Amino acid sequence: MWSSTLPGFGQYLNDKYFKGTVLFIIEFLIHIQANFNEVIILSFRGDILLAIQQMDYPWLMFYPCLYSFAIWGAFKDARGGKDRYSFLPFMFGAYFVTVGVMYPSLNCIKYLFLIYIK
Repeated sequence: MWSSTLPGFGQYLNDKYFKGTVLFIIEFLIHIQANFNEVIILSFRGDILLAIQQMDYPWLMFYPCLYSFAIWGAFKDARGGKDRYSFLPFMFGAYFVTVGVMYPSLNCIKYLFLIYIK
């Protein structure tokens, strides 16, 4: 459960300190390089167009894969995933979120946030 909060924390709970530290540092690097925290604040304030302009999408594309890998790793280290295809939910989650990051459509965002964009 902790890996869904911050990549690397689930590894700390499973006594995989090196792996957890590496995942935590990579997650921190991605947040800084993608301007992710600033974009989250801008989107909460309703500045959707400015948030889209501030985001560095090539860096953001790494985040879903790292996030899913950290959750799957913590799940596997906790002796979960005994079934043959237990990795599939994590893989599909990373795939679809990455595709969603790759193809942001301004028209789709206009329909979702019609109140804020004029």
